Amino acid sequence: MTIAYWTVAGLLALFYLYAGAVKVARSRDRLRPMMAWVDRTPLSAVRALGTVELLGASGLILPPLTGIAPWLALAAAIGFVLLQAGAVAVHLTGEDRQITLNVGLIASTAVLIWLATTWL
Repeated sequence: MTIAYWTVAGLLALFYLYAGAVKVARSRDRLRPMMAWVDRTPLSAVRALGTVELLGASGLILPPLTGIAPWLALAAAIGFVLLQAGAVAVHLTGEDRQITLNVGLIASTAVLIWLATTWL
């Protein structure tokens, strides 16, 4: 279970580190080709989502790695499921309606939650 947890958590953390950094650092014009929903969302909200993704990614890795409050990894994973559920709603109400990645992230994070409850 340990190897499975670290594999899934590492991949999700890498994804969310990239996605969060992009949302925090790039302008709306540079985000638009990847994320059609940025025109319907205030830039401060996009930046806040990026910050949440960066913090959540570190929450998946650092607590179990250091042994300090490892339950925070479970909280971060649950937070990512809620974040992606909201993302599905945003995509379905917009024009893009591309939710395949979001559903895949929900499934991967659900596996991580299961692994965290059996391993941590």
